[in-house]
Amino acid sequence: MKYTQLGRTGLKVSRLVLGTMNFGPQTDEATSHTIMDAALDAGINFFDTANVYGWGENKGRTEEIIGNWFAQGGERRDKVVLATKVYGDMAAGGDVWPNHDKLSALNIRRAVDASLKRLRTDHIDVYQFHHVDRNTPFEEIWQAVDVLVQQGKILYVGSSNFPGYKIAQANEIAARRGGTIGLVSEQCLYNLAERRAEMEVIPAAQEYGLGVIPWSPLHGGLLGGVIKKEVEGGRRASGRAADTLADAGSRAQIQAYEDLLEKHGLEPGEVALAWLLTRPGVTGPIVGPRTAEQLASAVRAVELELGEELLAGLDEVFPGPGPSPEAFAW
Repeated sequence: MKYTQLGRTGLKVSRLVLGTMNFGPQTDEATSHTIMDAALDAGINFFDTANVYGWGENKGRTEEIIGNWFAQGGERRDKVVLATKVYGDMAAGGDVWPNHDKLSALNIRRAVDASLKRLRTDHIDVYQFHHVDRNTPFEEIWQAVDVLVQQGKILYVGSSNFPGYKIAQANEIAARRGGTIGLVSEQCLYNLAERRAEMEVIPAAQEYGLGVIPWSPLHGGLLGGVIKKEVEGGRRASGRAADTLADAGSRAQIQAYEDLLEKHGLEPGEVALAWLLTRPGVTGPIVGPRTAEQLASAVRAVELELGEELLAGLDEVFPGPGPSPEAFAW
């Protein structure tokens, strides 16, 4: 495994991030524990989750599965850089109740304590805001963060799904307050088929020293050889991938992508991950394996070297927006 610093911090993390969103809803606890053990064995030390994972009546379940794994000992917790998120509604029974979601100081304090209990740990390494909260000023958010850092409950703070201007706003207010390190990472939707983050989000992250953590690196399975799998009678596309393939132009684009990689003798999913590792500012993509075999494929991507000819071919199939602001200005 290869490692890098998380943004401008001294924190060293693996270039793959283990995403746990499937733990509980799609992957049972025993298999989830097996995948986490395999991730550690492969050198992956950065684990990502969120308080709402498990979803619906089972929200919080994913954190519980991770907490039970930590409780098995064997230095599991000490070896992991643990990231979780706050924003979603966590009111019991699915009831909508004030101050059980978003980023008020009250909810941040409540959510941290609840996550610590479920995760069976005394601190969270990277605490991430799952979405922007347009109703809570950053002065209030940073005040709540400062208290939690002083209490030793969190170490660093990151954002997720933030536009570029909110990254700038958050860190400028943090700087004016003094003593607050501000955001150190941004978790955003970014992959070969979805490159809009290159317009503003990634430039802002680079300017302020945030590590970029792409989620959905295979774009809902679309970049994982979906057409080939259909032809071979494998798992059929669903969700976002199926909707995209229903469009003739988009299907032709994905077919061109798969044809290009077949020409080079490479696996589409591994190339999609390896491409992200070549992108400026990217710390590492989040991989969410449902099985140990899928994890092994992701690990192989870290060692994959993409030549200039292949990178140029990928840009032809999936052209990015170009540099900002030239992409939308003269």
